[in-house]
Amino acid sequence: MDSIPDSSKTPAAELVRASLDELAREGARRLIAAALEAEVADYVARLRGERDADGRALVVRNGRARPRTVTVGAGAVEVTAPRVNDERVVDGQRQRFASRILPPYARRSPNVAEVLPLLYLHGLSTGDFQAVLPTLLGEDAAGLSPSTITRLTQAWAEEYAAFRKRDRSGVDYVYVWADGVHFNIRLEEDRLCTLVLVGARPDGTKEVIAVEDGYRESKESWATVLRDLAARGDARAPVLAVGDQASGFWAALGGVWPTTLVQTCWVHRLVNVLDKLPDRLRPRARRLLHEAMYAESRAAAEKAIAAFSAEFGAKYPKAVDSLNHNQDRLLTYFGFPAEHWAHLRTTNPIDSTFATVRLRERVTKGAGSRAAGLTMADKLLTMAQRRWRRLNAAPLVAQVRAGVTFRDGVRLEREEVTDHRQAAA
Repeated sequence: MDSIPDSSKTPAAELVRASLDELAREGARRLIAAALEAEVADYVARLRGERDADGRALVVRNGRARPRTVTVGAGAVEVTAPRVNDERVVDGQRQRFASRILPPYARRSPNVAEVLPLLYLHGLSTGDFQAVLPTLLGEDAAGLSPSTITRLTQAWAEEYAAFRKRDRSGVDYVYVWADGVHFNIRLEEDRLCTLVLVGARPDGTKEVIAVEDGYRESKESWATVLRDLAARGDARAPVLAVGDQASGFWAALGGVWPTTLVQTCWVHRLVNVLDKLPDRLRPRARRLLHEAMYAESRAAAEKAIAAFSAEFGAKYPKAVDSLNHNQDRLLTYFGFPAEHWAHLRTTNPIDSTFATVRLRERVTKGAGSRAAGLTMADKLLTMAQRRWRRLNAAPLVAQVRAGVTFRDGVRLEREEVTDHRQAAA
């Protein structure tokens, strides 16, 4: 790697000639070196009192390791890590210093490791990496090659196979989101349709439940997915399921989880409604629809839907019919904590993951493999899952599972629950 001379000894003109990428890599190298020094100094200082029988320190600095090239977000940088000699023995085990910043044998940062599958999923073939990665990360990019990607895809396939067979006993999901994601991957038959289920546990954490092959989101395809989950231990029905109205998921749901309430995705519904209106009317229609979608009560939402119907019903009955179809399913979320509404109105956990990424449309030779497409979809979701945050007001998820009653987002007391049920009857 071309090094950047120390600015204190180098004419300004030489620094000006250095490229922005080179400066970034040099800055990264210096920051990493400083961080490693601070980490070792802290470790040695904390254990300064550890002495042997002769009073000699058991934990001391021990020179430096051999230089190694590590790929980080700024590119490939050469790092010489300080070493520590730790002679302590605890419970019969020799203690060793292990850097949390730069683990032993690490050749790339976790963020860079995530870049590889993302680039592949965006459509970059394994052969393209040879040309692209040096441009992105510098000529000395370590451990990044077409063969690396080939090994990764094989590992992804093994991970996906294990994911599909894992035991589900004792797993409980209070909310689930379901959607069918279509990709333009070139197959021998139809486009790949991936059936995706994401669930929220009682502690509010979200995780991927299933990623399976489907055929146009049919009832039978979804039923197969749900029956397989039940057979592997997912016996307890979720309280609420969120999905697209057009999906065969609803038809399959009743046969496996008959007690689960349903919530239609507002985003999918709005797209369908607006598609039936001329362009010049869509801004006004969108504002009215958002008034309904973000209403503070069920009554206010119904009022906004009625206003939309009155304004557009005469000339655009198809748009109004689309909005009013199974209207109750659009408003189910009002019976849940208001803090959860942002999560329950849409299938966003799934949609946002695939919004900017499509599976590879250009395959090297011949038609693509459905198995490879599903494996890549699973990998993308697994990566996204690491960054998913818990639901807002996570403790309320357990209350929903316990059967606590909510009206317009507010928890009802016992007397109110009785009055509410009598009024509903």
